Amino acid sequence: MSYQLYRNTTLGNTLQESLDELIQYGQITPGLAFKVLLQFDKSINNALNQRVKARVTFKAGKLNTYRFCDNVWTLMLNDVEFREVHEFVKVDKVKIVACDGKSGEF
Repeated sequence: MSYQLYRNTTLGNTLQESLDELIQYGQITPGLAFKVLLQFDKSINNALNQRVKARVTFKAGKLNTYRFCDNVWTLMLNDVEFREVHEFVKVDKVKIVACDGKSGEF
């Protein structure tokens, strides 16, 4: 089973809303909607694993909280600087959720 993190993105939310509407109008069954969401989870995890090559580094002024549960790290950081080759961004707060990409979940 793939991680379901990306269901809470704009793309994932839009997909869920569309599926809910199709269920409401009797166009698809809830079971089919569930299968579509599972395929979305697999596809988005696979695409990000295979296609994204960019690397970003970051440095935080403060690690506010951290948690490790079910092989998932959640970090709450303050005063964070992100750097990619020629770009630099500074933000006040950021939440990072990191999953093991080598666990065979894809």
